[in-house]
Amino acid sequence: MAGKPAIVLVHGFWGGAAHWGKVITELNRRGFDALHAVENPLTSLADDAERTRKMVRQIEGRVVLVGHSYGGAVISEMGDLPNVTGLVYIAAFAPDAGESPGGITQEKPPAAADNLAPDSDGYLWIAQDKFRESFCQDLPEDEALVMAVTQKAPLASTFGDAVTEPAWRTKPTWYQVSADDHMIHPDNERRMAERMNPYKTVELMAGHASLASHPGPVTDLIEEAANVAG
Repeated sequence: MAGKPAIVLVHGFWGGAAHWGKVITELNRRGFDALHAVENPLTSLADDAERTRKMVRQIEGRVVLVGHSYGGAVISEMGDLPNVTGLVYIAAFAPDAGESPGGITQEKPPAAADNLAPDSDGYLWIAQDKFRESFCQDLPEDEALVMAVTQKAPLASTFGDAVTEPAWRTKPTWYQVSADDHMIHPDNERRMAERMNPYKTVELMAGHASLASHPGPVTDLIEEAANVAG
């Protein structure tokens, strides 16, 4: 067990580190004791990448990065650190150089695109009464309600921030596609997964919040990445 790498979990838009709760407990049950979940400000890709980079630099030894949703753009941007041995994408953006999450979204708009609205301060929200159907339709209503009320809105401008040199071009990767994702079009996920030529792609009949609705299979993929890349 002492040989297991550290796992750093990176959340996406409209959620925080606590979205990883079920995966954290499952990883711990499987003997992973070096677990970290970064809390990013969601103010720009540069800010979020630097916050995650700082966390990884504090860790001695090997690290497997796991990104959900926009967190995939974050790990793509900062995952070139020398102690990072693998990247795991969970229903996530994996932009190439010069691509942004917003640009990828415009290519194939997801089902819930119309449920997003900016406020007067420039933060982008999912309408609370549309949150479950948009983000986590396969979670119970009470869990979805908590996610809706506690959602962490990003600055809308962050959608347009482009990745520079994606780490997935040089690091081993794994990808989980959510086949019923309403926040990222599933075909976009499949395309991003295919072009990175991952060690393994898993497709789940899940909504966007697969980390919460399918924590077992998500943890299986993380564990496989840790065993191969760690």
